[in-house]
Amino acid sequence: MPVVADSERDMAQLLVGALNLENVDPDGIDPEAPLFGSGEGSLGLDSIDALEIVLAIQQKYGVELRAADENSRQVFRSLRALSAHVQSLVET
Repeated sequence: MPVVADSERDMAQLLVGALNLENVDPDGIDPEAPLFGSGEGSLGLDSIDALEIVLAIQQKYGVELRAADENSRQVFRSLRALSAHVQSLVET
């Protein structure tokens, strides 16, 4: 399993809590696995989940994401990509 940074672990916990993923262990989320779709290791999230994630991130980190942004596919590609993007916004 890939090494998980503290920021990725925090983001995994945020996702599990915000989306009420009761059967998902935050520490068991592969940071490189897709968040959306039905591929190997994917969380199988959908567009409604994306909106919930955006709201939870706004509340916790005070940064604004746009689910409909042209970069959103890349940002929401994986836990690692989402965490890195949010950290880049928090640090600016």
